[in-house]
Amino acid sequence: MDARLNVFGSPTAGKFLKHIVSAGKVLSDSPLPVVTQELVKIRASQINGCGFCTDMHTKEASAAGETPTRLHLVATWREATVFTEAERAALELAEQGTRIADAAGGVTDEAWANAAKHYDEEQLNALVSLIALINAFNRVNVMIRQPAGDYRPGQFA
Repeated sequence: MDARLNVFGSPTAGKFLKHIVSAGKVLSDSPLPVVTQELVKIRASQINGCGFCTDMHTKEASAAGETPTRLHLVATWREATVFTEAERAALELAEQGTRIADAAGGVTDEAWANAAKHYDEEQLNALVSLIALINAFNRVNVMIRQPAGDYRPGQFA
């Protein structure tokens, strides 16, 4: 299976990706916990059906020491007992932020207040930015049908 476009060989896509990768670096250096960042990226990628990003972020999380049990349960986090209350709040915000088109009001006040209980303003800024960023990456990869399965941790470092 091949992608519809070679974004890695395109001058236009290359410049675009360089900028959004730079945005990702800003977020990876933010005070939002790295584990939370990976869980959010995985969940948004699952919702959007982005195999490439799901592959990438589960492997990155695993390489960083995340347990297989938690990785297997991200899609069903509501029923799982392995996530902290803060992680659950971030996953809820990620789901609602990813599914904006499905909800007339966007992110609910309840989901926002729950996230604000666990994260300070700078972490919330990083969380909102991360949700927007992973959704952008997901959309590029889904539109071009970027194949999944061959990602190696650190491949784009």
